[in-house]
Parts: sequence; C-alpha cells; structure tokens
Amino acid sequence: MNHHTYSLHKINSSNSFGFSATDYSRFKFGDNAVSAKFGRALAKGFINEVIAAMPKAAQLVVISSPYSYIPTATFAMKNYFVAQLNRWLADNEWPVLQEAKVHRTVTYKEDYGALDAEQRLKLISNDSFHIDAAFLQGKVLLFLDDIKITGSHERMITNMINTFNLTNDVHMLYFAELVNNTIHPNIENDLNYHEVKSIFDLEQIINSGNFCINTRIVKYILNSDHHDFSLFICYQTNEFNNHLYDMALGNGYHIIEAYSQNLNHLKSYIFINQPKLVQHGN
Repeated sequence: MNHHTYSLHKINSSNSFGFSATDYSRFKFGDNAVSAKFGRALAKGFINEVIAAMPKAAQLVVISSPYSYIPTATFAMKNYFVAQLNRWLADNEWPVLQEAKVHRTVTYKEDYGALDAEQRLKLISNDSFHIDAAFLQGKVLLFLDDIKITGSHERMITNMINTFNLTNDVHMLYFAELVNNTIHPNIENDLNYHEVKSIFDLEQIINSGNFCINTRIVKYILNSDHHDFSLFICYQTNEFNNHLYDMALGNGYHIIEAYSQNLNHLKSYIFINQPKLVQHGN
C-alpha cells in the first residue's frame, strides 16, 4: 500500500490562510455556494499536482469524511470535487469516479475544533468506522476531508484501513492543512466560527438560497441557549424545522441529554404548527 497526502492550502500563519476565513466559516455551516468553490478548487489542484502525473490508473474511488446519517460539510464539498474531477477523467479517457462511504456509529456533542491533539484523539478513538472492503478491492482510494489539523482523523482512517486489511493505494486529500506545529489546534475553531457568533448568524446562510444542512449546524442549533433556540425556530419555515428534527433523530441526537430540552421543544412546536389536514367528517 502506498499512502499519500495532498492539501490545497498549507496553513503556516494564524492570520493568513490562502483562503477566506469568512468563506470557510460559511462552508462549515452549510453554505453550498462555498462548498462548490472549495470542491472545484481542490479537484483542480489535485489534478494539476497529482493526477496528471500519474499513469492511467485503476478505478478511483472517492470517500468523504465519515458520518452516520447527517452528512458533514465535507460531503457537500465532495459533490463538486467529484463533478470537476469527472470532467477531467472523461476528457482523458479514464474511468469516472466511484463513491463509497465510511460509516460511523458514535455521536457526541463536543466541538472537535476546540480540542487539542490529545483530546481529539481520545474523543475520536471512541468512534467505530466501517467500510465495504470488498467493493474497494484493487481500486485507488481518495479519502476527502476539509482540513487536517493534528492528524487524529487520518490516524483513525489508517487504523480502519489496517483493520479491514486493505492494501490499496491511498490518497488523503484536504482543502487545507495546518503545517506549523507552533500554532494551537484550536485555530480550527477560530476558522469555524469566524462568521457565526450566535445562532441568529445562521439565518443569512439558511436563507441564502444555497443552504445544505450538515452535522455541524444541527449540533450547533440544538446546543444553543434554550431561549435563543425557541426564538430562532419561530423565524424558520415549517420545512426547515421538520428537516432539522428529522436529521436530529436520524443521528440519534434524541438520546443525548444535552439536546433534549431543545429537541423536545422543537417536536412540540412542529406539532402545534403542523398544517391541519381538513378531511370530510373531521
């Protein structure tokens, strides 16, 4: 197995990243227009710096960052990465990409971006990852993630690869990578929340016309102050509130105590505001 790592942007400074911190923050909270920009840029960089120099290879498989039911922000970026790379592959008579999923079984409320390297590894070590090893046999694997900070996530993916006895060539792809180890890992948190200081900052993203729900925004909303949460959902559409509730259930957030007050309130609010179906005889 050959293991390669590629990152489009190398972060060597705490205030200069090579990309917009505003864009990155909006991307993490579901701005699909930024996901498109990031995904296409990552694909172009990977083509120019890696793929174009490779011999025409076996089947490539792209695998987004692990998730259970609610996709991550990386999943949205992956969609545009795939579309951009497929154009090049088709033009150059390569097989177009296949896709696979890393399934994860553990959910937690902690904000990964706020943790140091040791805390990240301890938290993510509780996760259980699974992938369809038979489907991947003989293929080149492209594991896609938005940012590499301490490498904890990559170590877990490597452990999974070893557990399933995969001998494939592997490329770990990142939109950005922290390469200066004197910078604290919580720089990721600074980037994540650059444009989101409160739950009410989410409205401009949700109402932008380019919104794509993801794990981070669901957790952030459910973990908000109850008064703020109650006010926030009053301003959202029935469609959004129902989608939020269904996503939360899908990820098992109804069994996380920290979310219970807000989630129960959302359930009651949806029931009260559900359009009444008037039927003959009712």
